[in-house]
Amino acid sequence: MFLLKLLPAPLHRALYRLAHFARRQVWRLRRPAVKGVRVLAFDSQGRVLLVRHSYGSDKWMPSGGGIKAGEDPVPAAMRELAEETGCTLTGARLVAVIDEDLHGASNEVHIVVGRTESVPRPDRREIVEARFFAIDSLPERMPRGLRGGIGEWIAAWQAYSSES
Repeated sequence: MFLLKLLPAPLHRALYRLAHFARRQVWRLRRPAVKGVRVLAFDSQGRVLLVRHSYGSDKWMPSGGGIKAGEDPVPAAMRELAEETGCTLTGARLVAVIDEDLHGASNEVHIVVGRTESVPRPDRREIVEARFFAIDSLPERMPRGLRGGIGEWIAAWQAYSSES
């Protein structure tokens, strides 16, 4: 991965788009089972951090990505958030596991919620924009069903936090 960082950002973004296209085609044919994380990171004002990728949809969504073989979901979420936004996740908790179709793949998504005091710094390669949004002012351009999921996952996190 380090060598890719030596490429100019526009070329790197183009390679992400090409790789994403190829992965979608393979997944549609092979229908693999994959595991991933979705990270809801909240700042001190209770706003959630959302990102826009340089490939695939240009919609706003929580940070996230794949879980490596044998990797625990919480450290995977911390790694993905740091890689994508430069933010550190604290107080992270796994609040849900859901199954989604991802371009033909069966995707087991682990929802991890925590806090960050960091200022997001998207790499402008994989992530073109990262911003905090108030829960009652989420952007219009979000994947279908995600808005409702965010509310459920926040409630699960708050219930867990009040028990601790």
